This record gives sequence, structure tokens and C-alpha cells, in this order.
Amino acid sequence: EITDDLASDRSTNRLVQGDVGSGKTVIAVAALLIAVESGYQAALMAPTEILAEQHYAVLMPLMRPLGIQVDLLVGSLPPKLKREAHLRLTDGSTQVVVGTHALIQEAVQFKRLGLVIVDEQHRFGVMQRSQLREKGRNPEVVVMTATPIPRTLALTLYGDMDISVLKEMPPGRQPVTTTWLPVSRLAEAYE
Repeated sequence: EITDDLASDRSTNRLVQGDVGSGKTVIAVAALLIAVESGYQAALMAPTEILAEQHYAVLMPLMRPLGIQVDLLVGSLPPKLKREAHLRLTDGSTQVVVGTHALIQEAVQFKRLGLVIVDEQHRFGVMQRSQLREKGRNPEVVVMTATPIPRTLALTLYGDMDISVLKEMPPGRQPVTTTWLPVSRLAEAYE
């Protein structure tokens, strides 16, 4: 569905909904590759640095062997590294950027943004998602969520958002385990 969307003449505005572990990130990778192969830059925005870093860690070993420059842009990045990432985005040498709200800062400019993917889209405001889209010329938009909310469902039913639902887990997938740890075990949580 996303491949068809990206190949069509109309703008993509699609929600990918599926449980944790259902394959949303793999679908995002495929969409990112299509954008890059078509000569565009792509951005994946996540609501937290931990999630952005997780996406970055997944993308790097998949995209680097293909010669695709992937950058991470988060608020805690040292100023010098931020400036360098900004320059690579502006001159187009960064093809895929993964980040948080740092992507919507005024200093962030793209050479040719063609695809925006927003993970856990309900954690961003309408204006924040719009600010990222405005950094390109009508880029394609894919939003992903494991937590559908009434507003998202209303957009799907009554708005211009198409929906793709992942109803099954990939074969051989390990069950997802959710664990709560106190702040005193934060280092262990990061591991």
C-alpha cells in the first residue's frame, strides 16, 4: 500500500497501525529506501530520544552498507555535532535523518525532503507534525502508532488519511515483554 502511495500522483497521508513488534519499523525502512532511491531525503521523527536512538540503531546497519548517510538529531547532541548534522541536511549529503522534536527547530533545513515518517504520532501536536512537513515541498507522510486514539480513528474514517493495519505478528517473533523499573535502575533500563 505504501509503495503504491509513493508511486501515485497524489500525496501520501497514511497511518500504519500495529502492535509493538508487528513490523512497523521494517515498513518504515522500506519507505525510507524508496524515498532515497527516488532522490529525496527522508525524516523519521520519534517522541523521545530513547526511541529515536533505537530507530537509529536499527537503521544504521541496514542503510550504511548501501551507502546511505543516516544522521541522528536529538536535543542532547553536542552543539558542534548538531551544526555538522544541520549542514549535511542542508547540502543533501544526509539522506535519512532520525530525530525528535529537534527536527522541527528553525535551524534545521533540508535540501530535498520527500518523506516524513512520524512514530507514535499521537505524542506530537498537530502543529509539530505540520512544522516537519513544511520543511519540504509537500512531502509524503506516513505516521505509525501502536496506540490508536479516537482522533486518529476519526481522521481515518472522515479525513484524508488512509490506514494500513498490521493484524499479525511476523513469524517466529519473540513475545514482547513489558517491564517497569524504578529510576534507581535507569542504567539497566537503557541496556
